[in-house]
Amino acid sequence: MTYATVADRNAIEAECPWDERALPATLHGLLAATADRHGASKAVTFQMFSDPGAPDETLTWSQLHAKVCQTANLFRSLGVGESDVVAFLLPNCTETVLTYAGGAIAGVVNPINPLLDAENIAGILRETNASVLVTLRSFPKTDVAQKAAEAVAMAPNVKTVLEVDLLRYMTGLKRLIIPLIRPKVAVRHKAKVMDFNAAIAGQPRTLAFEDSAGDRVAALFHTGGTTGMPKVAQHRYSGIIYNAWLGERLLFRETDVQICPLPLFHVFATIVCLGASLASGAQIVFPTPQGYRGDGVFDNFWKLVERHRVTFMIAVPTAMSALMQRKVDADISSLKLAFCGSSPLPVELYNRFEKAAGVTICEGYGLTEATCLVSINPPDGKKKVGSIGIPFPYTDVRILNHTAEGPYECGTDEIGEICVDNPGVYTGNTYTDLAKNNGLFHHDLYLRTGDLGRIDADGYLWITGRAKDLIIRGGHNIDPAEIEEALAGHEQVAFAAAIGQPDAHAGELPCAYVELIDGGSVDEEELMRFANGRIHERAAKIKHIDVLPSLPKTAVGKTLKNELRKLAIARVYGAALDAGGVAARVASVEEDKRQGLVARIAKTGAVTDEEVSAVLGAFSRPWAWTG
Repeated sequence: MTYATVADRNAIEAECPWDERALPATLHGLLAATADRHGASKAVTFQMFSDPGAPDETLTWSQLHAKVCQTANLFRSLGVGESDVVAFLLPNCTETVLTYAGGAIAGVVNPINPLLDAENIAGILRETNASVLVTLRSFPKTDVAQKAAEAVAMAPNVKTVLEVDLLRYMTGLKRLIIPLIRPKVAVRHKAKVMDFNAAIAGQPRTLAFEDSAGDRVAALFHTGGTTGMPKVAQHRYSGIIYNAWLGERLLFRETDVQICPLPLFHVFATIVCLGASLASGAQIVFPTPQGYRGDGVFDNFWKLVERHRVTFMIAVPTAMSALMQRKVDADISSLKLAFCGSSPLPVELYNRFEKAAGVTICEGYGLTEATCLVSINPPDGKKKVGSIGIPFPYTDVRILNHTAEGPYECGTDEIGEICVDNPGVYTGNTYTDLAKNNGLFHHDLYLRTGDLGRIDADGYLWITGRAKDLIIRGGHNIDPAEIEEALAGHEQVAFAAAIGQPDAHAGELPCAYVELIDGGSVDEEELMRFANGRIHERAAKIKHIDVLPSLPKTAVGKTLKNELRKLAIARVYGAALDAGGVAARVASVEEDKRQGLVARIAKTGAVTDEEVSAVLGAFSRPWAWTG
């Protein structure tokens, strides 16, 4: 199982071509095989509350297989065929796992981010033509049921709504009080409403219909975000099985336990984490409906690791930053590795985490458009902090640059666009909106990720920037167009450009630069109020605005966002140095051939490398001395 070098990857590929591997062709085939091998072992654990002594619900692999079959049978009874869509708008819970797997077996499953507003949810439901929606019954402290009702009213294609009632996880006084304080929901749609658990209870515990004969589209995941109308990516069984196989082949055994406080509407949690367990038999633990966002999860995290004897933890940089603000107050000797993805991990945070937890971090890279996994710092090999590791077996990564004559392949350490081909890439059909696939592939094969990067002499992949302008805040993709449109609505704004400014905790925060009309006079505070009042999602609200005499633009009027990023890095890094009492300043921010944007630091007094690193190491972009 050792996976340490490029040679190990090549040796796995040399065993046989991917298409010749004897693997299940469908998700039901994968789950059934695991249930046959490990039926009595723990499969999925959900804990409603973060208290390490709180009750949990655990299904064995045999129980999970039976309940997933019941769920798939229910969907078929509602008219869902192999090309029909079952959407879900749910926090993490046992029913979310059942809906994901059962939906992909009966038809095509479509997870939707509950943080989206009702209009975007409705837009996705219409785009996917979902006929069934699984969502929450009205419950205190969440507006998911309210948003679902509004969205279904705007998506008449949804004929059935199945409600999950979290009340069943409650005990004691809460179980008695919640029905009395349950929020009222105004229902203006005509869809039939049913109770999810009551509906599956009457279904057979084995598959009552013939499983798919082979590969097909089984899942639709919308890309990133909490703002803008997301694009919807198509995932086939072959890509889902590939990601699951990677987890089993390279990492997990049936004796392992992974804790996954990430949302099940995201490919990292479903395709990668849950998929790895479905293939290997490893137990997967979901703590609280909101995962890392849940009450007390960070405070109790290490105790949860101890309780469940977790061997692998799944995280994102913002979660690791929050965990480092708590003491390791439990026996975490079972923990082998921590996996981190979604955005670059700052070097200083990497070092602090490894020192505090005594656990090695493996950074990886994936994207929704490729079903997910692309590369990883090899678990048994050299970790190059700041890189995203070596490509997985059967993943072909090329660094390509587009020219008028067509794309050309970059040399070692030369920056270009990261382009990918692997079993998770649905070539030519990545998005449901086929027009959006135009220009998405180089050589009609390699998916253009929109990320800029390089491959070093050892075969490690590095991200140096983004060709796309997305702002990545704590793993959430934010479309800057939403922010720019909000600002453009102000009568005194001529041009607006939004970027992500560096942040030690979230990676990036939304920041905007504005050029006013001739004679315009409005201050940043008023612009902030104006724009944020028109931005629906909290994650996308602007944290800083600067009014410039004019925005930097190309000859044809396109804003040069990299110049704005330089301004933001200089401002944020300069403020951090001042706040830390470090005798240094930002002299400039320059484009480096190998590292992307680099802050050049000048000394203003006696100062050491360590003092500067202690402050700037918390950010993902590098720094270097001037001269």
